[in-house]
Amino acid sequence: MQTTSQRVDASPRLGMLLTVLAGAPFLASLDLFVVNVAFQDIGRAFPGHSIGNLSWILNAYAIVYAALLIPLGRWADRVGRKRGFLLGLVLFTVASIGAAASTGLWMLVGFRLVQAVGAAALTPTSLGLLISAVPAAKRTASVRIWAALGAAAAALGPVVGGLLVELSWRWVFIINIPIGIALIVLALRFVPDSLDAKAPGELDLVGAVVLTVGIGALALALVEGPDWGWSSDGVIASFVVAAVALAGFWLNIAQHASPLIDPALLRVRTFAWANASGLLFSAAFAAGLLCNILWLQEVWGYSASKAGLAIAPGPTLVPVFSYVAQRLSAKVGAGLIAAAGCVFTALGTVLVASTVAAEPAYATAYLPGWLVAGVGVGLALPTILSTATAELPVDRGATGSAIVNMSRQIGTVLGISVLVAILGSASSSADYAGVHDHFVLAWWVIAAVGLAAAVTALGLTAGQDKAAVNDGVPSAMTARSSSA
Repeated sequence: MQTTSQRVDASPRLGMLLTVLAGAPFLASLDLFVVNVAFQDIGRAFPGHSIGNLSWILNAYAIVYAALLIPLGRWADRVGRKRGFLLGLVLFTVASIGAAASTGLWMLVGFRLVQAVGAAALTPTSLGLLISAVPAAKRTASVRIWAALGAAAAALGPVVGGLLVELSWRWVFIINIPIGIALIVLALRFVPDSLDAKAPGELDLVGAVVLTVGIGALALALVEGPDWGWSSDGVIASFVVAAVALAGFWLNIAQHASPLIDPALLRVRTFAWANASGLLFSAAFAAGLLCNILWLQEVWGYSASKAGLAIAPGPTLVPVFSYVAQRLSAKVGAGLIAAAGCVFTALGTVLVASTVAAEPAYATAYLPGWLVAGVGVGLALPTILSTATAELPVDRGATGSAIVNMSRQIGTVLGISVLVAILGSASSSADYAGVHDHFVLAWWVIAAVGLAAAVTALGLTAGQDKAAVNDGVPSAMTARSSSA
């Protein structure tokens, strides 16, 4: 692999580099989690919209991010990663201005789409710039910090979002503006450029468009099913479009010279199972987070700030048990650790579903199950992500990581869409028993998806597929790895 780059050796300059390159994707991830807490206030600002309509604030972002992550990363590899990073950061910041000033729901969704384009450009380029600029001796630690900040966004998001929403839901987006401008200025000064002269020149834009249409149509059918009717022409047509588009996506993979997903990578066992596990676990995680926030705000009547603080203890356990998982990995297979985490997440969800009632009882009815789920996320998610590319050639690690992130975003869309389909059937005028039943059903479905993720996670045991890498991945790829 041929790259051009500059190494950053001085500690103060390296610290500034990490601040910029880890801070930008942290900001993009944080924006996703803070919006969960702002759901109720946005709904009040734009009355007359169902939970299905509101869900597009999250789903539109995740769909576009998933579809463009790989094409924009490859484009930046060719033209210069710093250019792609800055373009993404500028787009994200400008779109935040538009989102904060939105006068209608669909205007807000439109600016969320632009935010997603920016996030899809800055995320892979930030990692590529970091890897190329940091000396080899400090590279592993730097990448761990980059990844850890992404996990921290999940912990801080609800708390930060809750505090900001107390001022106005618009502050969820306003806060991005000064931080984005500061990061742009610092990036211009401290981030050296790099590019990959041998990166694929042809971008699979057709695959990106078809994937967007397929996932978008499937999400549309699921979230609008309760309002339109499951047998309505619109829902049936959406399911048909989704099926045709997703079939076309897989056909495109087989025929395109440089597809979004290289079929050879899927023949690597750990990578294939990591994508399946990442999709299922992300579906359960995204649906669980939103379901819990909606319960706390809409049923127990918590304010945005109180709901954010109530959610915080679970995510704060994630880095702790991520460390535990890392220590256990020397003695226990990654598949067992990730599967155990998925089971813990499912058990915590079932515990919440079995204990909550109409009267708020946070410490006894809600917190124990939420803490168990937090332990599960800490064991499962970092293990899935770190194992995903373990058996890939070195020069395919970044592409493999992008594909896993794409799978996670697709899982997020599907999880939120299914949750909306379940909760959307309960009208705002329903009595408590009806609302409670819908939430309990949602929690049981989330737990079932978590258990399905546990089954797929058992395929993650690393160190058993070294031969499969050479058998499943073309020899040219392996050769590039050897020369990297």
